This record gives sequence, structure tokens and C-alpha cells, in this order.
Amino acid sequence: MIDDWRNERIGSALSGKNPTVLRRLEAGFAVIGDVQFLPGYAVLLTDQPGVERLSDLPHPKRLAFLSDMDHLAEAVERACRATDPAFRRVNLEILGNTDPFLHAHIWPRYDWEPEHLVTRPVWLYPPTHWSDPRFALGPRHDALRARITNELAATREGRQPAE
Repeated sequence: MIDDWRNERIGSALSGKNPTVLRRLEAGFAVIGDVQFLPGYAVLLTDQPGVERLSDLPHPKRLAFLSDMDHLAEAVERACRATDPAFRRVNLEILGNTDPFLHAHIWPRYDWEPEHLVTRPVWLYPPTHWSDPRFALGPRHDALRARITNELAATREGRQPAE
């Protein structure tokens, strides 16, 4: 089945079968989000199957995961700022209430968001935003996906990305 990778996100990333992977990082995988109602939404997945929380990792691996989270957040920020003048900031979250594996959410935020949501947590968006086909990751996100990937490479190398 084509969506099998969704049932085993980390294993499919490790085997090269997760189509959302942007880049392998030191302690995990940078992936583009399945939903894009906030364009540029990305997730950092741990590369350790069975790890449910940050505290499950040895201290050096925890620091590497948090460094990767910072790296992905900077790449998303640079890409979104370059593509949308209404970009505000990124929100970073490690929640773990639904998916039983360590991951971090990188949510870009924009001035065009509804006034009652723009300064509130993303989770207050209507639940339909996570299942509405209008917001599903698709080919129309390829340019932003490529820009984030380019920023990941550029920021890791400590240089400014190519425009």
C-alpha cells in the first residue's frame, strides 16, 4: 500500500522509503509535513526506533536532536521568509501526545492567519485542517520543499544559501 510509510515513519525514513524526508541530519530526519495549511510546516523525526521521549536518548544524542531541531527551524524560517513577506516566525514544539515516537514540530506562522489564531497555538486550528485535501502535501509544495532542503544544506555548511 502506498501509505505504508505513514504507519512506520522512522523505519521508512531509515530505509529510504519515506517520501517526506528532506534530509538526514545528525540525530534524525528533517521531513516536510503531511499538511501544509501553514506552508513550510516541517517535522524532525528521531532516527532511533522505539524512542518515545527526549529523555529516552543518552545526553549527547539529546543535544544532537535539539541542535537538529534548531537547524531545521532556521532552514524553515529562511525559506518561508524568502517566499512569503507575511512570514512572522516559527514555533517549535515537542509534544508526543498522539504519535508514540520522538519528533519535533516546526510551524511557520504568518500575518495572514485568522486574527483569532495568529498568536495562538496551531492546535487551535479546526481539526479539519489536518484532513482537508486542500491542505495536503502535494506537487504545489515542491518549490518550498526544495528551498527548505537547500537551506538545510546551506545552514549546515555555515554559508548563505544560493538565491
